[in-house]
Amino acid sequence: MSTTRATGPGASAAATRGQAAAAPATTAGAATSAGAGNPAGPADTGEITRLQKNLKPHWVWAIALGSAVGWGAFVLPTDWMAAAGPMGALLGLAIGGGLMILVGVSYGFLARTFPVSGGAFAYTLVGFGRTHAFICAWFMTLGYTSIVALNASALALLGRRVFPQVAELGYLYSVAGWDVYFGEVMIATVALVVFAFINISGASFSGRAQFIFCVIMVTAVVVVLIGVIVSPAGQLSNVDPVFHPDINPLAGIMAIVAIAPWAYIGFDNIPQAAEEFDFPAKKAFSLIVWSLLAATFLYCAMILATASAYPWQDLMGENHVWATADAIMASMGVFGLVLLVIAASMGIFTGLNGFFVSGSRVLLAMGRAEMIPAVFSRVHRKYGTPHIGIFFVMAFCLVAPWFGRTALSWIVDMASIGFTFAFLYTCSCAFKLFRWSHQEDHADVEGARSTPRKLMAAAGVVVAIAFCLLLLVPGSPAQLTLPSMIAMGIWILVGVVFYFLRRGHNRTLSDDYVDQAVLGGPRPEFLRRPTGTSAGTTTGATTSTSPGTTTS
Repeated sequence: MSTTRATGPGASAAATRGQAAAAPATTAGAATSAGAGNPAGPADTGEITRLQKNLKPHWVWAIALGSAVGWGAFVLPTDWMAAAGPMGALLGLAIGGGLMILVGVSYGFLARTFPVSGGAFAYTLVGFGRTHAFICAWFMTLGYTSIVALNASALALLGRRVFPQVAELGYLYSVAGWDVYFGEVMIATVALVVFAFINISGASFSGRAQFIFCVIMVTAVVVVLIGVIVSPAGQLSNVDPVFHPDINPLAGIMAIVAIAPWAYIGFDNIPQAAEEFDFPAKKAFSLIVWSLLAATFLYCAMILATASAYPWQDLMGENHVWATADAIMASMGVFGLVLLVIAASMGIFTGLNGFFVSGSRVLLAMGRAEMIPAVFSRVHRKYGTPHIGIFFVMAFCLVAPWFGRTALSWIVDMASIGFTFAFLYTCSCAFKLFRWSHQEDHADVEGARSTPRKLMAAAGVVVAIAFCLLLLVPGSPAQLTLPSMIAMGIWILVGVVFYFLRRGHNRTLSDDYVDQAVLGGPRPEFLRRPTGTSAGTTTGATTSTSPGTTTS
């Protein structure tokens, strides 16, 4: 299997335009200039191997859609209606989807300009330097891996509803009120191992599987919605009252809007896979938009189907293991339950697969930058996949099912803050790159002169800040719970310790070296640090203005 080695946006106009053709081979150190007595990087650093360009557009769309629409669309409609009523939930998710499209403008532009693995990590590195890039990636890594673990536990939860005699085999203990069974731990374990090896076996294999899963999921949801509407038992009158009678409609809608970073996270898997596109990266934005529109439709379809199938307020007052399933079954019978189980299974499979992709690519980019051990930058000799990162995500997640779903939910809730940080960094970087229409375009960033896009990037910054406030401000309808805040504090503390443990090594690396490793070439000229600065320290390194030239 051949591998692709490409130069970065500052070294190749083709890469800037997002073309899929591979650029001339380079090594991490070869295209980086260094001053006398200050090497660009460690002497033992090997060649940076770029990932193969073998992902087709519809596979990438499926990776984003399947990651955005996981188990939540099929398990949580009653929870959302309890917070806002059917109409409040529909409006909240629709508004949230629209806001994510606004954020997607920045992601689409940056994916075209920097078609490399790492997504928001790479963009933050370009716009704000290595320390901020580490902060961004630290939260992204936890977010991606915890959602993989949560999807695996959701499969076990599905097993409790469909095969309780298997899932509830061998009671072990209870954690935060959640009973942990050996059977459900094994279900989650098998799912994690299987999808890890699917991802190791090649991006084209996992991409093709993802598309098939998504087609089945969308088809099942459409049939469920139509079946409920035409069923004699299901009727739109069940939706009344459209808002929760005991909750202010605006507060309810805002509570649902606040979960948008969690509900729609997955569209950013498109930039994560940009290095592997076999098509021009300028298509990234349209794929982001279409994946978000499809995700919004699926979320709203499941809320409408659940509310129409059974009086939704009655669902709130009854003890249901899976209220959505009970509502659909009351309207469509066993056939409806089978369709819902199929759709939920596909949503879980696509979530597992998609976030294995994104989690391993962030680790790959961090390994290239040597913010974590450089072993994470290796790719599989046969399959060309970041197998070390995939194994790490699997190992991290294999521990999670033993702690119970309640404890894991705290971590995932906290991870929503990490994703909003990634949105904030990405939109801020895009704002720096975009130019007002009356200004001259950057010589090394094509298409940056656009007042509307610059305004949308600014709006994305405001949206990201608003999401942070909704999650953190006391009294907010979406404020994180105390256990989630404690989990966030622990993760931040671990990150601070790890950062200082790696700081000594990172100070030996010049910015040019890190840019070459992560971006495949130097960053745009106007975003380069003043000569002599590197990751917030002075090293005396020279700054490369173009491949093969330096300024002292």
